[in-house]
Amino acid sequence: MNLRTKRIRGMQDVLPSESKKWQTIEKVMTEEASLHGFKLIRTPVLEHTELFERSVGDTSDVVEKEMYTFKDKGDRSVTLRPEGTAGTLRAVLENGLHNLPMPLKLMYKSSCYRYEKPQTGRYREFFQFGLEIFGSPSASADAELIILAKSILERLQIQNISLEINSIGCKNCRKKYSEAIINYFKSKIDSLCPTCQNRLEKNPLRILDCKNKVCSEICENAPIITNYICEECSEHFETLQEYLKSQNIEFKINPKIVRGLDYYSKTVFEFVCDITENDKLTICGGGRYDGLSEILGGPQLCAIGLGFGLERILNIMETQKIMFPKDDSPKVYIASIGENAKKKAFELCGILRTAAIFAEMDIVDRNIKSQMKYADKIGAEYVLVIGDDEIAENRAILNNMKTGKESKISINEDFLNDFSGVDMEISSFRR
Repeated sequence: MNLRTKRIRGMQDVLPSESKKWQTIEKVMTEEASLHGFKLIRTPVLEHTELFERSVGDTSDVVEKEMYTFKDKGDRSVTLRPEGTAGTLRAVLENGLHNLPMPLKLMYKSSCYRYEKPQTGRYREFFQFGLEIFGSPSASADAELIILAKSILERLQIQNISLEINSIGCKNCRKKYSEAIINYFKSKIDSLCPTCQNRLEKNPLRILDCKNKVCSEICENAPIITNYICEECSEHFETLQEYLKSQNIEFKINPKIVRGLDYYSKTVFEFVCDITENDKLTICGGGRYDGLSEILGGPQLCAIGLGFGLERILNIMETQKIMFPKDDSPKVYIASIGENAKKKAFELCGILRTAAIFAEMDIVDRNIKSQMKYADKIGAEYVLVIGDDEIAENRAILNNMKTGKESKISINEDFLNDFSGVDMEISSFRR
């Protein structure tokens, strides 16, 4: 087949054979978040570029290298969202949600766009499930969000997960740490990668996040940020640890976690999964961003959030051979012989579907033999065959495709009652 156009590199098609897995993951995340009081918000995929330059940071890799930015027909600079937090906070401020009783708990499922080199599990269009808590300065909010993330991962049955936490302090105590970092790396600048050489003056903390092997080795002996944070930030971090310990949440303090975006302060954390003995993958990350509202022109508004990479979650679940629920099969397939029977099948399918029973019928004009083969192929639990004789008698034979048992049922007023008592399969992911 000679298609005139194909999928853009780095984008992805989620086909019906895969979509059930996505739905399962999103359902678990949404249900768990709802139990903690989170409500859904949707924001535009397109925002003014300034939003991300101010929030993410104009020296970050996202802004400098990865954003899809272009001029619209009004000659305004606009950008496809590279992450979900900035747009969510913009919506909160613009629509006055910050005036509601606090805390405000929001969740979102968003497509995001970054111009990165496509590789396994990483796309230029990717999907995030995000959670944000606004209006609480307390470490209890940090702990609640972390515990919620852990419950999601546990319900998805993902193994080999560990929690790593850190505090990167507030903007005041981070100044002292930045000076220490600059002094440390200045003597090693020639060994740093070109990107980190540029970061040294603009954003030295980001060097700690570099994945270059040489830079990572140099970072091993770099000053530790927790030795420089102020008393208030230190107390906040200690309180967070107390909350986590009280709930028997295991964690490791990793002083190298700084996260990749400029808006973070105080608590930062990651859930990482052991892929191999020496290889780990971050599947959930987040942190506190108490100063971002003021940067965007809003009032002081404490906040903490996290994001799950849905592609990474899916890849790990498949690697760990975690069983997903099977695609739903029709409860009943109504096979018809003749035009009158087809109209009756159409009517009966409508009755079943109104009662939330998955029903199918022939709409491509197959003969009865082909209809029966198709019903078996799609895994229909029951088949009901209707012809002129069945219409005349107002009764038809319901065939259980698994047991072969046949039952005569009404196809008039009592039709729906004959389907009562049929047990639906319960998903292993349901509580």
